[in-house]
Amino acid sequence: MKNVYCIGEMLIDFVAEKQGKDLSKAYQFTRKAGGAPANVAAAIAKLGGQSFFVGAVGNDPFGSFLIDTMKLHQVSVDYVQQIATFTTLAFVSIAEDGERDFVFSRGADREFTYNQKLSLQFNDQLLHFGAATSFLGGNLEHAYSQYLQDAIKHQAFISFDPNYRTDLWKGNDAVFVEKCKPFIEKCHLAKFSQEEAQLLSGEQDLTKACEALHKIGAQAICITLGKEGTYVSTKNYQGTIGSIAVQPVDTTGAGDAFIGCLLKQLAEQENPETVINHQDLFFNMVKKANVCGAITTTNYGAIAALPTQEQLNSMNS
Repeated sequence: MKNVYCIGEMLIDFVAEKQGKDLSKAYQFTRKAGGAPANVAAAIAKLGGQSFFVGAVGNDPFGSFLIDTMKLHQVSVDYVQQIATFTTLAFVSIAEDGERDFVFSRGADREFTYNQKLSLQFNDQLLHFGAATSFLGGNLEHAYSQYLQDAIKHQAFISFDPNYRTDLWKGNDAVFVEKCKPFIEKCHLAKFSQEEAQLLSGEQDLTKACEALHKIGAQAICITLGKEGTYVSTKNYQGTIGSIAVQPVDTTGAGDAFIGCLLKQLAEQENPETVINHQDLFFNMVKKANVCGAITTTNYGAIAALPTQEQLNSMNS
């Protein structure tokens, strides 16, 4: 099995459960480990894969909690940097239907610095770039872009999820789109929400959106559609893969569970790039990843709600 290196932010989610989507009205919060790339790394490890989280946390109790959480879920923390500042925080309010409102307080993740020795590990491995805070300047943005070049150099399989957050880009969507393009250009696999696909392509129709994103360079595209499943597109085939019916309580981490499950399956293949060109095989992988994402919505918190391989197998049987 190949390793999956998940690059980006790890943070604390302070979650207001069942208090409506309007964060200004929330009054009670529960601490959860989060950050999209960290969630993906945990999803892979909980399913029995080999994952590394690459990023920074603060040299504070929250940072220690995050590192301990990764270790608990068998995610390697060899490349986590603990910085002398506060850990990045996200405040999340969750409505009854599982929809969310975010506010970020950015700290240590921006100070993550490039480690050239790490790039020597990338040969024939998988790299996942989760971009929620990675295009907002600081050392992280430089390291993030450098690791993309290293991934290309070492012929790694590249996965990209823009993790667009409205709160982080107020009025600067055009900048976000431009910063995403080099990653879309070089990725073998791109995972988007419907909103992200439309924003990044400038097209409302999903077929046209995918055509535009393929022209930029993305080889395989998965657009997650919630309970409707996932729209899959390559230059050779397209189709919507259905999901399973669940009663969602928190959609946090569902997309991360989806891409984590998909990357874990690809990491088991000798040549992941070849697999995405086999429609039946790739569709079956996406179908399983849909189930993984759906299970995650049935509990609160991202990492805590991620299923194990046994749970996933029981839902697929």
